[in-house]
Amino acid sequence: MKPPPFAYCRPETAEEAVHRLTRYGPDARVLAGGQSLLPLLNRRLLRPTALVDVGRIAALRGTGRHGGGLHIGALTTHADLERAAGPHLRAALPVVPETARLIGHLPVRLRGTIGGSLAHADPAAEWCLLAVLLDADMHALGPAGERTVPAAEFFTGAHRTALAPGELLTGVRIPRPAPTAAVAEYGFQPGSLPLVAAAAELVLDDDGRITAARIAVGGAEDRPVRSAAAEQTLLGGAPDARLLGHAADLAAKALAPGADHRAGADYRRDLARTLVHRALADSLARCTPRLRPRSEARLQEASAP
Repeated sequence: MKPPPFAYCRPETAEEAVHRLTRYGPDARVLAGGQSLLPLLNRRLLRPTALVDVGRIAALRGTGRHGGGLHIGALTTHADLERAAGPHLRAALPVVPETARLIGHLPVRLRGTIGGSLAHADPAAEWCLLAVLLDADMHALGPAGERTVPAAEFFTGAHRTALAPGELLTGVRIPRPAPTAAVAEYGFQPGSLPLVAAAAELVLDDDGRITAARIAVGGAEDRPVRSAAAEQTLLGGAPDARLLGHAADLAAKALAPGADHRAGADYRRDLARTLVHRALADSLARCTPRLRPRSEARLQEASAP
């Protein structure tokens, strides 16, 4: 099918894009990479008054250090993040290029953008999951100026966000390094949107005890959710298989999964349990090499004459 008729404009600046969105009203849509929007148009599931194509706005592309964290422009493509070779990104947030690699197939990653994915707000999307896990901040520009929305407040439901009419998502900021964060997901075929995904981050002290834990699950509810009870039960514990399994059980039990033609609620809950355990194990594996140099140093001190 062909899309319904609509007005089209291609602004040169974010401010001009906001002006156009305001002018065309709440049914105007932003066109970034188009990997989610164009199929909906062609199937006539959306009938926008206008498409505001932001592809020429160079200021919305690229990554940069922002304090101790990372700023990512909304038009940065999945492929850009997959291939990012900066030592800061690779050392501080290796989960970012790894997550980018999970998204779709190469043509999708070359065109699709992180801002488009976040604004589309699919409950199972990898960037939405990672934003919730890492307490990312969303930067938006609207008729009233700039504002920042925490990820926990940004996603308000399936394909729904806190963006107001006329607002444009300009970037996302991950506020701190997360060298041990990991993502695990399952889809019916490679490149498809995951049925369920999980992400975890563990931080250990010098004695190998868990001092911080974060767990998030996507694809089970209408938005990515954190698992507070599971995180709490991990604190202060020694990360063995029993403790990780118990945390995965708690995370799964706290979910209220939906059911559709792809999977029932019980299947999604069981899958979430498996993926949370896998993400925790992957995060723990990243913690262990960081402990080893300190352990060896303590051993040398103890054996010194």
